[in-house]
Amino acid sequence: MLMATMNASLDEAATAADVDHALARASAGGDATAFEALYRRHVGRVHGVILRLVGHQHSRAEDLTQEAFVRAWQALPGFRFESTVGTWLHRLAANTALMELRTRRAGPAIDADDEALDMVGTGDTAGHRTALSMDLQQAVDSLPPRARAVLVLYDIEGWTHEEIATALDMAVGSSKAQLHRARRLLRTRLGDSE
Repeated sequence: MLMATMNASLDEAATAADVDHALARASAGGDATAFEALYRRHVGRVHGVILRLVGHQHSRAEDLTQEAFVRAWQALPGFRFESTVGTWLHRLAANTALMELRTRRAGPAIDADDEALDMVGTGDTAGHRTALSMDLQQAVDSLPPRARAVLVLYDIEGWTHEEIATALDMAVGSSKAQLHRARRLLRTRLGDSE
């Protein structure tokens, strides 16, 4: 019974990948209807990764989701089908959000990542730890953009430190350090003891 269920799941995954490949090939040839179907199949996952990377700023995530699909439409003729279409779209979405984070890097919010990370979870002016009442999503959202990006890409999306370092234009060691500090600060903010 278990084997039959597993085989059915594998057949569904293979069928989904086949459908995606057919839609991608048609889209690459200019078929807008096929691209719309591809969009509908993947918009939820694409929007989800972008939303996590931009700190649950919904309107910004909506704009970047649209931008990611515009880029996908433009890039589909060059897609080599070395990965699944879903994986390719997911990576493209993450890179779209990361490009915006890099362009905002010149601003004080990202330049001050180290200082901002040091301040996360410290007492407020009344001496209370306001972060204790925050849930995980709010705690992650409150991290500085680069630290949040490293945490989301490594812990949620499964990227390697090498991939993150390349995408965020930082050293591998910096990626590891940002992840360690972000995790420590999240534990502090959520009230866990080390």
